[in-house]
Amino acid sequence: MLLMIANYGYEDGSGFYYITIDGNKCALCKDHSCMSVCPAKVYGLITDDYDDLVAVVAQEARRRLRELCAACKGLENQSRNAERGENINDSDDDKLPCANACLEGAITHSW
Repeated sequence: MLLMIANYGYEDGSGFYYITIDGNKCALCKDHSCMSVCPAKVYGLITDDYDDLVAVVAQEARRRLRELCAACKGLENQSRNAERGENINDSDDDKLPCANACLEGAITHSW
């Protein structure tokens, strides 16, 4: 099996904004719940080169991730700061809704 890691996003003067999807792990998912839990509808589904159904970041969302993911990122940071007073991503409770919904662990965020 080939390693299929896709990075979607951009960088600008304020930082790096990428969502990474591990296509191998995503292909194992049966319900792709990341799509239904994302309030900004960032994700779409495609059939990859190996005829597997995998999630992707929609083309129109790729240059707007900072803006589109802001509501969930704000909730994540608020809960972390309230509980610990620091910004450490070390538990499932700290993941964004899309990453929590991904039972295969295929989705990560860079910021």
